[in-house]
Amino acid sequence: MDEKQGLLKEMKFIFKHNAASYMMYFALVVIMLVFQIWTKGAFFTAQNISNLFNQAAYVAVLAIGMTLILILKHIDLSCGYVAGLSGAVAAILMEKAGVNVWLSMFIVILMALAIGFYQGFLVTKMGIPAFITTLAGMFIFRGLLSRSLAKTGTIIVTDETFKAMCQGYIPDFPGNSRVHIVTMLLAVIGVGVYIFFRVRNRRNRQKYNFYVPSLPIFIGEVAAVAAGILLASWMLAINKGLPISLIIVGVILAAYAFMLSKTKLGRHIYGIGGNDQAAELSGVDVKKVTMFAFCSMSVLAAVAGFMYTSRLSSATPTAGLAFEMDAIASSYIGGTAVSGGVGKVTNAIIGTFVIMSLTNGMNLLMIDISYQYIVKGIIFIIAVAFDVKSRKK
Repeated sequence: MDEKQGLLKEMKFIFKHNAASYMMYFALVVIMLVFQIWTKGAFFTAQNISNLFNQAAYVAVLAIGMTLILILKHIDLSCGYVAGLSGAVAAILMEKAGVNVWLSMFIVILMALAIGFYQGFLVTKMGIPAFITTLAGMFIFRGLLSRSLAKTGTIIVTDETFKAMCQGYIPDFPGNSRVHIVTMLLAVIGVGVYIFFRVRNRRNRQKYNFYVPSLPIFIGEVAAVAAGILLASWMLAINKGLPISLIIVGVILAAYAFMLSKTKLGRHIYGIGGNDQAAELSGVDVKKVTMFAFCSMSVLAAVAGFMYTSRLSSATPTAGLAFEMDAIASSYIGGTAVSGGVGKVTNAIIGTFVIMSLTNGMNLLMIDISYQYIVKGIIFIIAVAFDVKSRKK
């Protein structure tokens, strides 16, 4: 009895000090279960889960870049139309100019890098607030998107390599037709890697006498995450397998998570977000780090633009509309602090699934887009209010 009471007391302690993170997961589970009931089982179908991953991919990429910007206490309102413009320019190069798909994407990434450098220069060297800089950028890039497609209108993309980014799936072993074996093998490997790093992290914290949860709670947390990965992978495996878009997001996520947690640059980003003056006095080049964040955001916006254009198989004048809103909401729902200095790209992905699960479920119910915006706005303000209140405590 004493052991049970001890576990309950510890669970209350953990929840109290990690309320924002746990509420994020709780919200995701509740949203999915509610839509599963309301859609009469249509939400948790293999095809819809696969569609959800593809729908969320471009927002997830934007949310990763946005998290860095928000940690630094800046904001980027232009990333949506940078994504739309990038997709349009790539389509024009491929379909109208006959440029190779890889060269087209490389040229567009260089363009996005130049955009990031331009906006970063205005913020760091000219001292113009990021809100004003990127708001102006939103108008500029929206205008450029409209002009670039003014003569042609929507451009249909026919390149199969490009379309595979958000429509393709990894191949399976030949002769198999019922369950995608490669997807399940990768899921098992992924769970094994996840468990390895969680165990190693626990041992390192114990080594330096940091707090770690008791073994039963630790096993429960790891088992819950592993079960979620395996369940999602099974849903994908009985459909068409692992989407290529998910692999792209996974690679970008792993690179940025490593950078933020294991490198000097990551420590500098958190330090500047916590107190930029103290960081500068400590020898951190605040301007260079900020410039990196804006360049990173623009490049990731270009990648997101490729993925969105790939998913639609076309570049449209409306591409990029409200993308930045979904990215900002995903980052804040994922626990990025409004005051800066706190945030994880891994949690931003969970925030992305909260936002995109709402969109996906409401689309299945054929709810009018005006009501969708209202619902997402309510969820967003509740998440931020909860985060602010919990941090004050």
